[in-house]
Amino acid sequence: MSVFTHLVAQLGRLLEPVLAESATAAAIVLFTVLVRLALHPLSRAAFRGATPVAGCLPVLLQLPVFFVMYQAFSSAEVGGAANELLGHRLFAAPLGARWTEALGDGGLFGAQGLVFLGLFAAIGVVAAWSAVRGRRAAANAPAPVLPAALAPAGKGGAAPAAVSPEQVEAMRKLGGVLPLLSFGTLVTAAVVPLAAGLYLLTTTAWSVAERAWLQHRKDRAGEGVRSSL
Repeated sequence: MSVFTHLVAQLGRLLEPVLAESATAAAIVLFTVLVRLALHPLSRAAFRGATPVAGCLPVLLQLPVFFVMYQAFSSAEVGGAANELLGHRLFAAPLGARWTEALGDGGLFGAQGLVFLGLFAAIGVVAAWSAVRGRRAAANAPAPVLPAALAPAGKGGAAPAAVSPEQVEAMRKLGGVLPLLSFGTLVTAAVVPLAAGLYLLTTTAWSVAERAWLQHRKDRAGEGVRSSL
């Protein structure tokens, strides 16, 4: 954890001449972007459906990063020394503060409360964007087809068989509900330190934007193939 603390502190110092007290908050966002850039090849492989494991790895590899972020802004000491990160702020709110503490210091619309409300609003916008894209993708998804090995045998042997309309509808409903899980990030952000909430906002926004970009590239490639036929 001391390595992470040192890295974020160094990034904050580089940004301090421009962003003053909010430099460390910006360093957290930059650190999150660097992590997601490193994981982009895995995310791209997961989008293409290369392997089932590829879809889990980007999420699993972020868990230790989130845990370290949480610990770094929850501990008064790091490596036996005072935690220098706890003294930094995002505007009026300390990066180690939680929403409940902000409510006790000025209330919902106090200086700290407004910072958390801004964070929650940003997370809500990202979650809504994810939900809209997920529902649209589920509505436009083609009807799945069972592979020949799983399809019931017919005349001439086994052949691919379309899934029943009820199964298709169930799959589409599931695809529309899953993106709503992004709103669960709001609950998490309300109970973790502000720094961890910033990490959640940044990585969630990256995930939605990355998937939109990959889908756009896939659609353009499909259009190029169709136009060449």
